[in-house]
Amino acid sequence: MRRAAILVGAGALLATAVAAQVPADRFRAANAQVLAGDPPRAIAGYAALARDGHESSALYWNWALAASARGAGGEALWALLRARDLAPGDRALGREIERTRERLGLEAAELAPEPLAELARAARRFRLGLVAALCALISVALHAAARVRHGSLRAAGFAIGLAACAALPVLLGALAKPLAVVVAGAASLHDQASPQARPLSPLREGEVVPVLERSGDWLRIEDASGARGWARAADVRELQRR
Repeated sequence: MRRAAILVGAGALLATAVAAQVPADRFRAANAQVLAGDPPRAIAGYAALARDGHESSALYWNWALAASARGAGGEALWALLRARDLAPGDRALGREIERTRERLGLEAAELAPEPLAELARAARRFRLGLVAALCALISVALHAAARVRHGSLRAAGFAIGLAACAALPVLLGALAKPLAVVVAGAASLHDQASPQARPLSPLREGEVVPVLERSGDWLRIEDASGARGWARAADVRELQRR
């Protein structure tokens, strides 16, 4: 009985190790497709990994390289921005985003249409949510110590003040509109969310736009000029996971 339990446990550990290795193998296989000159197949591999929840900044960095190799600048910029969301402090990503923006002929403001979204990214970069939680815990501990020892509450008040300051950017960032990137070179705004919709104006490839509403396979967005309309979700890809 004991031997059987040991064998079952060993089998479970082996299965876990194999399952953990599979995403890495799939990632290497997708990278090999880029080197073999088949970017579309590589992108399909990266997309499958992302759908399965195996997201990382490295995955989106390589996705951007594959998209650039096939001339899809908007998709490359989208992938780089997704990578930055996962690794907001990576300076190499920032430099590559700037180079891609310049290649697409975009202004810097066209990549940051929502100030609250930038605030949310800064909060993630400096882990302000964690800072706020730690300061709140310290404040609770100091309050408890002051009550027991009849000490001063000044330090506890200072800690709760720090917690509030750290939490404010996190709370404001949560109010930001979701964003999307124009990934198609021939994308247009339409007057309604329908295949029979009338095109209103072209969209610039790589432009980051706020998403106001979603209806099926259509997104209602606002471009840099302030024009609002509907665009196909296949042409304007959301940055945040739904």
